[in-house]
Amino acid sequence: MGKCLSWKYFSLLLSLLFFHSQFPFSSSLSSNSQCSALLHFNHYLSLNSYASSHFPCGSNSYPKTGSWKEDKDCCTWDGVVCDNSTRHVIALDLTCSWLYGSFPSNSTLFLLRHLRSLNLAGNDFDGSLISPEFGKFQSLTHLNLSHSGFTGEIPYEISQLSSLVSLDLSYNDLLIKTPVWKRVIGNLTQLRELVLDWTDMSSITPNSSMMNLSSSFTTLRLRECHLQGTFDINVFRLPCIQTLDLGFNSGLEGSLPKSNWSSNSLKLLSLQYTNFSGELPDCIGSLKSLESLFLSNCNFTGAIPTSIGNLTQIIHLDLSNNRFSGLLPLSIFDLPNLSILGLEGNQLVGPLPNHVSGLNLLIHLSLSSNFLNGTLPSWLFSLTSLVTLSLDHNQFIGEIGEFKYNHSLYSLDLSYNMLQGSIPSSISRLVNLITLDLSSNNLQGFIPSSISRLVNLNSLDLSSNNLSIMLDLELFSNLNNLNFVNFSYNNLLVSINNNLTFTLPNLRSLYLSSCNISEFPIFLKVATNLMSLDLSNNRIHGQTPKWLGTVGRNSLDFLDLSHNFLTSIDKIPWKNLYFVDLRNNLLQGTFPTLNARNLQYLFASNNNLTGEIPSLICNASFLEVLDLSHNNFSGTIPKCLVRSNVLSVLDLRMNSLNGTIPSTFSKRNKLRNINLNGNQVEGLLPRSLENCRHLEVLDLGNNKINGTFPYWLGSILKLRVLVIRSNKFRGHIGNPNTKSPFPNLRILDISNNEFNGPLPKRYFKYLKAMMNVAKGEVGLKYMGDDYYNDSLNVTMKGLNIELVRIQTVFTTIDFSNNRFIGEMPQIVGRLKSLKGLNFSHNNLTGCIPSSVGNLTNLEWLDLSFNKLSGEIPKQLADLPWLEVLKLSHNQLTGQIPSGKQFNTFDNDSYTDNLGLCGFPLTRTCNNHETKQPPPSTLQQEDNLESKNGFGWQAVLIGYGCGVIFGTLMGYVMFKIGKPKWIVRMVKLEQHILLRRLKNNARRSGGGN
Repeated sequence: MGKCLSWKYFSLLLSLLFFHSQFPFSSSLSSNSQCSALLHFNHYLSLNSYASSHFPCGSNSYPKTGSWKEDKDCCTWDGVVCDNSTRHVIALDLTCSWLYGSFPSNSTLFLLRHLRSLNLAGNDFDGSLISPEFGKFQSLTHLNLSHSGFTGEIPYEISQLSSLVSLDLSYNDLLIKTPVWKRVIGNLTQLRELVLDWTDMSSITPNSSMMNLSSSFTTLRLRECHLQGTFDINVFRLPCIQTLDLGFNSGLEGSLPKSNWSSNSLKLLSLQYTNFSGELPDCIGSLKSLESLFLSNCNFTGAIPTSIGNLTQIIHLDLSNNRFSGLLPLSIFDLPNLSILGLEGNQLVGPLPNHVSGLNLLIHLSLSSNFLNGTLPSWLFSLTSLVTLSLDHNQFIGEIGEFKYNHSLYSLDLSYNMLQGSIPSSISRLVNLITLDLSSNNLQGFIPSSISRLVNLNSLDLSSNNLSIMLDLELFSNLNNLNFVNFSYNNLLVSINNNLTFTLPNLRSLYLSSCNISEFPIFLKVATNLMSLDLSNNRIHGQTPKWLGTVGRNSLDFLDLSHNFLTSIDKIPWKNLYFVDLRNNLLQGTFPTLNARNLQYLFASNNNLTGEIPSLICNASFLEVLDLSHNNFSGTIPKCLVRSNVLSVLDLRMNSLNGTIPSTFSKRNKLRNINLNGNQVEGLLPRSLENCRHLEVLDLGNNKINGTFPYWLGSILKLRVLVIRSNKFRGHIGNPNTKSPFPNLRILDISNNEFNGPLPKRYFKYLKAMMNVAKGEVGLKYMGDDYYNDSLNVTMKGLNIELVRIQTVFTTIDFSNNRFIGEMPQIVGRLKSLKGLNFSHNNLTGCIPSSVGNLTNLEWLDLSFNKLSGEIPKQLADLPWLEVLKLSHNQLTGQIPSGKQFNTFDNDSYTDNLGLCGFPLTRTCNNHETKQPPPSTLQQEDNLESKNGFGWQAVLIGYGCGVIFGTLMGYVMFKIGKPKWIVRMVKLEQHILLRRLKNNARRSGGGN
């Protein structure tokens, strides 16, 4: 039977080809031959529902050709339309028909020369090229090949379809080049609709190439086409244009015309995710037919014109994520047909109107991330059609009103405002609510019990308020759909009811940080599928309960128990953990047993852990951050840690590790931070450290490492912090052996070693990052990542200080306590971004170079305990930020400069310089009594402030009181626990970062 069928189609093909070769151009196929051509076309394609499973088919797809029968007239087949008089096939609609397979260039479909409409959209032709044979459909007016798996270049022959009215080649993997584009625009004079979404048009200039568009164009869709350059503004003025979609072309620039719009026809305008800029012109209000306006994620500025209230037909209005400013136009709230309003991510100010006359059809309202203020008007809680309401990240005040008719609401976000009062009990009327976020406000009181009626609730975030929350089992037993719960930074009351007669199978994320909890909540036992658990910053003491291992036994992947008073964790049994944080507890003994197979982030710093670093760490092939600092670990550094190609942060500082640094750093490693400060590591630095091409922070201070200066580290271009202080390094630093060593170095500390010889002026020459003063930076920026903050111990202004976070602008050099000789090089004066410079306790001679006066950002300068001579350069008096100056124990002579900052330094700055004279010393200059200098600007300001009752003396007194207060508070925190208001202030930002980390965590492999 199969052989007969194959022979049958083979005979049919021969007859068709013979007929076609005899009458190649002018002949018409008979009705039977047309049917045979369609059957043969269908025979070489298979039916596969997956081929039509994607957009835009959905559930509407079905195999139309499956019903085609040879014994029936093809004019009756599904998808086939024939001319009533000639019986020619004039239309073929096989949209979403499950067709799968290659589309050959000699398909028998091309024999149907009378086709006027061909729609093959929503199939999968498996990467086939668009055949040049399509150009022979001279009668074709409508061609749709969208969403059909075609690839390659759009053939030149498409431009020969002179009768085309509509052409849709969108959402394939196609490329159109300039010559073909110009022919399509120039030759297809009847074309009214052109849809090329997702076609590569990167080689086409969008300005000049658009000039030949027909004035009859109604639809132009060039969405996500890689267009770049300036778009021709005249396209907006095409008189018949109804749909213009240029969205998702990030390199496309332009502005909107200020006059002569196609005001009578335009219905849809989409420029979202382009680089269009300028103001929204007032004439936008003249587009009376406009139904959809999508301008999100562009660079528009200025005020939103009040004329936008004239767009009475508008349904979708999205101006989000631009830089619109000024007052929110009240007319926008009176649009009668508005369904979607998105204004988030702008700089809009002012209150919402007290009354509105439109918005009866509003479904989505988002005003988040602006500067809106005032109270929440009552009409917000009476919109009967509203589904999503997002007002987060604004400055709204007052109380949350009573919910009345918002029965359709499924998402409510009022977070990050300044709302007060209690949560209204009427919230229970939001029976369809799925997401509720009231976090980061000033809400008080108890959660209303009526919230348990929100049985569809999936996500509940009440964190960072002043709420008293009773973790009652009855509350949770009704909310069986809860997936995400965040009550952090509130006052949590845990029910002692142990009658666990239900489970919470859908609860995946539970955040109870800083909730004043003193024990593990018993209700956790019913969270059988929990994935994220955060109990950090509480008052939980002692050991973890044995039943804790049953919580999310096979699902838990995020665990944060940091900042408690835990003394023992016997075992961490969960096998899917990627994040574990045990920081700042009282853990003792060896590290708990842990399945590290999926581990990516492990924090256990600031405990009392002992023993060797556990070998299980070597099983963590995905580990990115390891922080075991501030413990009592001993033994050597595991070699597996430096062989990793994934590890980014290795923080083992302040332990008792010994031995040498492993010498097998992988050439493909991704280490960004290595901190071994405060151990007993010895021996030479391994040259394989040079393989750490991503290294930014290297802190090896306070160890027993020896050898000469590691000049070869200068080839690590990203290195920003190098600390080798308090080791046993020795010898001359010498000259660099690379072209531009240490170009990004900002912190260089080699103090307390045995270096000798002259200061390395040739190295100073290449410290580019110390020469460039950061300008125009907005806000403080810190080194590190969302999950780990780089920190450092430094000597700053004479004090040993731990920088728990390192500002990116912090720049310092410390060469103190070595045996350097010779003069200070003039080139030091080029390091203009320096905050601190310390060359003290060496054997430097000669004069202080005047170029030091160029260090205009300098805050402390320590040159004490050297053999410097000559006068103090007068230029130092012009350093505006200099707070600490130490020149004592040298051989300086002459008069001390006066004025500005120098008038604030006392005798200790100049002790044991027998040749110095002048203020503040009592030694006279030129046999005259030392005159008191005129008051400095600072002193004048102090005098003025003292008249108003507040001077610098008060500041110093306050500073001293602050030290005492800090000491007392530290003792209080040690004895009775961490006060909630302090913990909340310190932990809030970290908590937000941990949430972001959780949302963005990748569970895939770490790479090689």
